[in-house]
Amino acid sequence: MSTTTTAAAATTATPSLKDASQARQKRMIADHFTDLSTAKEQGKKVVYTFVPGNLTELISALGMLPVLPEINALQSGMRKKSGGYIAEAEKAGHSEDVCTYVKCDIGMKRSGNIGPTGLPLPDPDLLLLSYTGCFTFLKWFELLKQEYNCPIAMLHVPYQPDGVVTPAMRQYVVDQLENKVIPLMEEVAGRKLDMDVLAEHLGRSAQAEDDLCAVWESAKHRPSPIDGYFGGVYYIGPIFTSFRGGEDCVAYYRELRAEVEERIALGMGPQTPIGQLDDQKYRLVVEGPPNWTNFNDFWTMFAQEGAVIVSSSYTRVGGLYDLGFRHDPSDPLGTLADYCLGCYTNLGLPSRIDLLEKYIKDYEADGFFINSVKSCNSFSAGQLLILRELEERTGVPGGFVESDLVDPRYFSKSNIDNRVQSYLQMLEAKRQGGFVAA
Repeated sequence: MSTTTTAAAATTATPSLKDASQARQKRMIADHFTDLSTAKEQGKKVVYTFVPGNLTELISALGMLPVLPEINALQSGMRKKSGGYIAEAEKAGHSEDVCTYVKCDIGMKRSGNIGPTGLPLPDPDLLLLSYTGCFTFLKWFELLKQEYNCPIAMLHVPYQPDGVVTPAMRQYVVDQLENKVIPLMEEVAGRKLDMDVLAEHLGRSAQAEDDLCAVWESAKHRPSPIDGYFGGVYYIGPIFTSFRGGEDCVAYYRELRAEVEERIALGMGPQTPIGQLDDQKYRLVVEGPPNWTNFNDFWTMFAQEGAVIVSSSYTRVGGLYDLGFRHDPSDPLGTLADYCLGCYTNLGLPSRIDLLEKYIKDYEADGFFINSVKSCNSFSAGQLLILRELEERTGVPGGFVESDLVDPRYFSKSNIDNRVQSYLQMLEAKRQGGFVAA
């Protein structure tokens, strides 16, 4: 859920060994935040926006730089700074139950707005909200409007309660882009949008999306050459955030895909915090965002038992490319609308269950695991229903823990480790004929 990285997103913590693609991504992030720190001096405009349904190609085609507040929050969590930022926001009156990404962002702003590379972030020239299923985004931007004196562009994206996108829904989004969002962005940027330039960015996005899908689907191999959840947040970073549509993004995914294909050829597993995971005892699908404050601890709980995550819903939060979507340079505004409408956070509960069922079956998973995040209603609502329904449909056991995104108060290492251990013991019991799905 990298950059401003996803998602989630590339982060400052990394597995024990670095591939060339990781080094490239680190350079990309550092260069981006350097550009942001000098944006005002360079006369560049800055746009704050979010990961699901983001309009990165449109932002970059107008010569502006993106900042993604939820990525800043998750990176703050991995750098052990989020607890202090959250406390700062709560002192200002924000409830303990408010999304901790929001509180971390507000606290970070009030603490100097220092980005993950140690350089200050510029104030936004525009707040760009593509609303895709998470109501919190709306309230978050209301709070940011109080912090910054700048215009807001709102792109309302209809929700998919039944998993169907109608022509009217698509045209509604296109009309907003054409008549409201782009004119305001042009005004802020001080230039007109060149549709040919936008098309070039969209074409490069499609190239990178092809390679990312190949990386995701590599986990169908045995052993899986990747971890599709903990490792996956590094892989999705550039494409879900500031770099999609750029030449660096294309180069990153080309390099990453080559590395993964080499690991397949050599029969190698992914790198983890405790080393390379070649001996893979359990294959799992995971639902829900990770906990960022104890990311490596959480990953280690699975890796040390030989559990590899072969697929996850979180790594699709910024685009369901493996279901066939690609940005289409021949229809720039239409393809931006399709992208926003199809984001995971814009799907209803039945569609999410169908998708997880597909991953369990397609990736031949032994089980699935849910990390229910206390302050993220967009993901966590209905997860117990998801667990029961998937067990009934697939016959594989489900596991369940609760933590939070970036609030260290809600990660109990010993309790979560015990739950993970119990769950993996359940999987072993199933292999021995001792488990029957409810």
